[in-house]
Amino acid sequence: MTTETEQRSARFNVLEIVKQFPETAQTLLVDQYLTSTEAASARVFRVYKGTPPHYHVGCDEYLFVLSGRGTFWMEDASTQAEFGPGQLLYFKKGTVHALPDILEEPVVFLSVDTPRREPTDIVFVNPEDGTPATFMARNASA
Repeated sequence: MTTETEQRSARFNVLEIVKQFPETAQTLLVDQYLTSTEAASARVFRVYKGTPPHYHVGCDEYLFVLSGRGTFWMEDASTQAEFGPGQLLYFKKGTVHALPDILEEPVVFLSVDTPRREPTDIVFVNPEDGTPATFMARNASA
């Protein structure tokens, strides 16, 4: 599997990385960083369960849908709409967002975060919905 890089350039076989994700997970998602610099990070991740409203303090997020279908909202639930392969979802840091429904699996995104997104940068609107450890497998094992 490709790992994080500080190199000046790199090539990634994203589809091969996705094949290595498990079929099920105890956390909401499993990810793999592709790049990680102060200015930005890129990663690929699979979503296994609906994701409650949350936001990120430190970065803007660009989510390109590689596979799957579901519903997603940004800012408030009134913006909920279906997403599918080929769509790009974008929101600024601090924007509350959620993925309430998975309609077709696997749901896989290519994410670019500016600046770099720390793996623990997740704040649930309702703290009872989760923690960084229940959100992402890399945090559960830390």
